Amino acid sequence: MIAGDRVVLESEGLYHAFGSNRVLHDIKLRIVQGEIVALVGPSGCGKSTFLRMILGTLQPNRGQVTVYTSRDGERVGSVVHKPGRDRGIVYQRYSLFPHLTALDNVAFGLMLDKTSIPQRTFHPLRWRALRKKQRQASSELLEKLGLGHALKNYPHELSGGMRQRVAIAQALILKPAILLLDEPFGALDEATREELQRMLLGLYSENVDAVRQGQEPPYTILMVTHELNEAIFVSDRILGLSQYWDWKRQGHDAFPGATIVYDHHAPVFNPDDEREYHQFQEQKDEILRSTFNPEVLQEREEWNKFWDHVKSGQAKGIHAPPSD
Repeated sequence: MIAGDRVVLESEGLYHAFGSNRVLHDIKLRIVQGEIVALVGPSGCGKSTFLRMILGTLQPNRGQVTVYTSRDGERVGSVVHKPGRDRGIVYQRYSLFPHLTALDNVAFGLMLDKTSIPQRTFHPLRWRALRKKQRQASSELLEKLGLGHALKNYPHELSGGMRQRVAIAQALILKPAILLLDEPFGALDEATREELQRMLLGLYSENVDAVRQGQEPPYTILMVTHELNEAIFVSDRILGLSQYWDWKRQGHDAFPGATIVYDHHAPVFNPDDEREYHQFQEQKDEILRSTFNPEVLQEREEWNKFWDHVKSGQAKGIHAPPSD
């Protein structure tokens, strides 16, 4: 899964500043189909700015973001200039229609994407048949996300964790090339948070099964989180974005902005695996040292070893060698 024809998202030389405030510097990244990537970093390092560039609501001062999708059996890249259906996003504060059931909240996006008002008005029989298929697809996705029992419930009848599952289903039903999650579980209690983490691990298990069968993995996710245990538990790859790096050694006279200082594989867990926090400690210490410690200003490439790990067979999950 290192092949170029499986790249979903690529950023090249992204730079951005707000006036004299230099935020991001030379962000180079490629994400491959089926990865769940966790993005961590200190407050104010530019994580939200980076997400906005991927989403298309903010244009970089320099560089570009390209999203790749399958079209007629080929991978086609499109430079991001504005929001599009090839990228979905879920925020910490979910936004559901209060007058629609869970099922109808998810199916609503399909209706807007696949039909227009004239089509629904002048071709009612065709619309009914299509609507039935859309509701069936929405029902199956909600079932997969653990909400099969709550299809007819309205948002006020759902818990916070259930509402967030519906929001994720709203995004996934449109089959985006990549799903962006911006602190999606930050407002939830610990038990509910773990339930949703395991839900994401279930999606990742589907990706692994698809790769082993020679198929395209269906879910690619980039998740911003401030919780390192969550990043290590849920993702197969962790990115550290930080303003703490030795930019002077790179020949800059002034701070040029935060950049990616950490890019490593993470251990791969199954949805029912025990979550033993002591297993995470070594990698947590690496991330804290490389990304969060202002007293440690390493060269930016020192901890960027992910693709080396893939090539040497150290990475697991979708990147595991075929003999695994």
